Amino acid sequence: MIAAENDAIKGAKVGGMADVIRDLPPALAKVDVCVDVAMPNYGFIAKDNNAEFIAKIEVKFGANLETIDVYKMPAPFLTAIDSQVKGGELTSSVYLFDHHLFNSPDNQVYTEGSHDRPFAEDATKFALFNLAVAQAYIEAVITPVDILHMHDWHAGMLVMLRAFAPEYTALKAIPCVFSIHNLALQGIRPIREDVSSFTAWFPELSRLLSDEQKAQISDPRYPHCVNPMKMGIELSDKVHLVSPTYANEVLMASDHQNGFFGGEGLEGSLLDKHYRGDVVGILNGCIYDAPSTNDQAIIVSKATKSTNTTKSIKPVTCKQISQVFEHSQQAVIKWLGKTEFVKAVDQIALSRLQILMTKQLKPSTACDFLMTSVGRLTDQKVLLLRQANGSSGSILQSVLRLLKQVKPQAVFILLGSGDKQIAAEFQKVAANNDNFVFLNGYDDSLSTSLYQYGELFMMPSSFEPCGISQLLAMKHGQVCLAHGVGGLRDTITDKHNGWLFEGNNLQHQAAQLLLVLEQALAMDNDQPDEYLTMRQSASEVRFTWRKVAQEYLEKLYCD
Repeated sequence: MIAAENDAIKGAKVGGMADVIRDLPPALAKVDVCVDVAMPNYGFIAKDNNAEFIAKIEVKFGANLETIDVYKMPAPFLTAIDSQVKGGELTSSVYLFDHHLFNSPDNQVYTEGSHDRPFAEDATKFALFNLAVAQAYIEAVITPVDILHMHDWHAGMLVMLRAFAPEYTALKAIPCVFSIHNLALQGIRPIREDVSSFTAWFPELSRLLSDEQKAQISDPRYPHCVNPMKMGIELSDKVHLVSPTYANEVLMASDHQNGFFGGEGLEGSLLDKHYRGDVVGILNGCIYDAPSTNDQAIIVSKATKSTNTTKSIKPVTCKQISQVFEHSQQAVIKWLGKTEFVKAVDQIALSRLQILMTKQLKPSTACDFLMTSVGRLTDQKVLLLRQANGSSGSILQSVLRLLKQVKPQAVFILLGSGDKQIAAEFQKVAANNDNFVFLNGYDDSLSTSLYQYGELFMMPSSFEPCGISQLLAMKHGQVCLAHGVGGLRDTITDKHNGWLFEGNNLQHQAAQLLLVLEQALAMDNDQPDEYLTMRQSASEVRFTWRKVAQEYLEKLYCD
């Protein structure tokens, strides 16, 4: 596997891809598939993990001969499983590629690009990384494998080098799978006339390409640009999407104005692949405290409660909600400890939390219902909440008014970081609504508390390739209210273990969100036992990585 992220390694996680690279290899090991992972070192991983230096790789990159150091370390979390794989003959490793272009001053995985040159630094970084991986394989620095499995646009250049570069022809003998975790991010860069461009990286190869080959790597909307995501789609043997519904959605053209996010300009390439039977949708899995009774996604009925796959769900208590407020306060203080100046958004959150904690001391004023949301601040996740609702402000403000109307003592806590403009908008809403706490950051311990003690999880994503937040909320018995797209539709059963809304355009979707929210809150008020049963059903759903691994084996790795 070639990937940019890996949550098995501290500091190497940004999004959902990292969860997959952490959880999938151990599951594949149990079905006799041994996984090595190649990724950039980012300047710190090898040192932090005492990785072994194994080789220097030299490659021609642009006008220069670049030297990349290669390190090797045992795959985290796999050492205990290795002995079960093929009688202990194989071990799983992580190969780390080190070069100054892969590093950022603050040890971040990605570099925040400018609006006029998007992806410039990262595209150059991953172009060199892909070239180094190809060279390392040709020089036998990397152990020979049966399958090359690339993840997202960051590995698209390697698929292209395998297909077109004469020096890497040997890679064509190895079947190639390309996984798409988020089609919206494609790494598009100019073909020429920029230091971060295809001809700047690969001047000799660019002269060798035929018109047909150039068409396979060029962006369909911007013909003067190359598209690494398109390279992966067009030139791999199989394309994998991280949920069945998302695999169908990407075959249709996007219509952003009406709130539909599909193929993002690459639907033509995906349709060609689909017609050949080479597009596969396999849902990601989730780690559960107790294994399910079989390898299928299951819902345990009351009649089979003796399987003990889940614990009985009970109403959330005021004490537990108080713990969430305390964890929130601790997280904000931790963030403040890393900065020189106090940000207004943090001060608003601390002030609001202090008031709420004081109210918790009296039953008559204590919060009795906690709505939560955890996720990146991007339009993918919160575009609907930002929509205007006539003269009533944004949909988020309408959500808060409805929450106060139906459940006067309820509180909505939203944890997230990302887009600064979105953060500024939510900061203003938080300052003017006493039932809203906006926590502008991320903290693992706090997110776990929000999953555990929330009673309604808000996930209005405009598109969701798979989603992990809804799975984490559901396993803790929190009902989700989600947009019925992508992996959300594949994991939530409407009115059974959660709530789904739809709509033909942004306005319709927003209206449906408010309508379904009102229904959910009314059920908790008027039919608390039924709501508790729905929470129990949510906690009993199982999407196991063991089942996912078996599907990978059958649908991606064996033909």
